[in-house]
Amino acid sequence: MPYLPELDRLLTPGPHSADDAGEYVIEAYPAGTVVLPTGQVVGCDPFVGADSEPYTVTVAPGSYPARAWVASVRRDGVETDRRVAALQLVIRDEPVAGWEPALVDDQDPTALADDDFFGYGVDTGTGTLADRAALAVLEGWDDDRTVGAFAAEQDAAAGPVPGLVDAVVDESTGANVLTVWSGWGDGCYGTWIGRTAGGAVACFVTDFAVLPWPQ
Repeated sequence: MPYLPELDRLLTPGPHSADDAGEYVIEAYPAGTVVLPTGQVVGCDPFVGADSEPYTVTVAPGSYPARAWVASVRRDGVETDRRVAALQLVIRDEPVAGWEPALVDDQDPTALADDDFFGYGVDTGTGTLADRAALAVLEGWDDDRTVGAFAAEQDAAAGPVPGLVDAVVDESTGANVLTVWSGWGDGCYGTWIGRTAGGAVACFVTDFAVLPWPQ
């Protein structure tokens, strides 16, 4: 079967698991609001993948809260590292009854090998869940403008959510690109959609593959 992380457990604060690095404790933090002018959600590294396709599942245009799930790595009770384990875009703050992969056009989950998944590539250690329209604006910016917009808020990286930056890229709609550091860095990361018992979209969650899962 295609890979499905233990998302219900990942999105639960408290001690999680341990490895040679120490014990992993999950902490949840509000990460701002994502404005979706079109309701077309894209998961990507915005600095190299702003032209990425949106997921086929759309939501009503509007403003939605983001939540960062941070893994605090502790040894003998002392924090030695902290990494963003997941980025969640909350559409409905309701219990999730089931999970499905977030797909773009032409992706067929039945074609995946066991324990494989579709994901987006990260080359700058950064991930986002943003509207297609916001990323289209960012795609048209040159490097100087992009660095200027995001570097001005890099002090936020010293806060509880590593690398959290929220930059409005279109003043007319308020469309923004909210970024976090992607777990341990570059790689390929999958996004999943949580649905309520009634089938409505509750959230989008990108798992940054930080946690060691017990065997």
